[in-house]
Amino acid sequence: MMLRIFLSDLHLDDPQSRIFNGFAACLRSESKQVDEIYILGDLVEMWIGDDDDSPIALALADLLQTISKRCAVFLMHGNRDFLFGSKFADRTGVTLIDDPSTLDDSIVLSHGDALCTDDSAYQELREILRGEVWQNETLSKSLAERQIFGKALRAESIANNANKSSAIMDVNADAVTDLIGANIKTFIHGHTHRPGIHQIAERKAERIVLGDWGDCGWLCRQVNDTFSLECFNLAHRYEI
Repeated sequence: MMLRIFLSDLHLDDPQSRIFNGFAACLRSESKQVDEIYILGDLVEMWIGDDDDSPIALALADLLQTISKRCAVFLMHGNRDFLFGSKFADRTGVTLIDDPSTLDDSIVLSHGDALCTDDSAYQELREILRGEVWQNETLSKSLAERQIFGKALRAESIANNANKSSAIMDVNADAVTDLIGANIKTFIHGHTHRPGIHQIAERKAERIVLGDWGDCGWLCRQVNDTFSLECFNLAHRYEI
């Protein structure tokens, strides 16, 4: 039996928050019963490098280090945390995975932002930010400089998104069908904050969209060949 959960878009920024406590409760509970946990991007609101010593960075590292000893934890970059690197993975015991990634020759995983191809301005910026030149230059700056720069970049993103239509910020249907092959039965992604299960008729597959962790903790549960969307109660508390 294969038991997995998939989640994304937690946007963690405060270790004392309701969302962080709910996330920790979810991991503590699920790590006792599933084989693998997949986090498909935007785990944190902003990641400025593996030397981040902010309260949320330290609390997150401690949590994942504990959970990864109980079951396998896989982490994919999102548009907020693409600077997660090997040092963070080594420290926490998580495994970084590519976007997209394929499981069992029938499941494709993605954060989802690369599929929002109608937003050409974002795609141009994404190509720069994910490039080796920009990342090396950014990571060469001091931690204090990166903290200031990261906040400015986030504020600019919020301002830009406020002026965009809802339609162009969703995934493009053609981009989805181009991504998944003929043998893919299930495509799971986040990013858009529009949870739901959609049929891809031309591929005889389903697209499962993970929600953000605002009102509740959205996750997709796999039990063998069956997938379902669930909403974890963030009121739960945790003890590690």
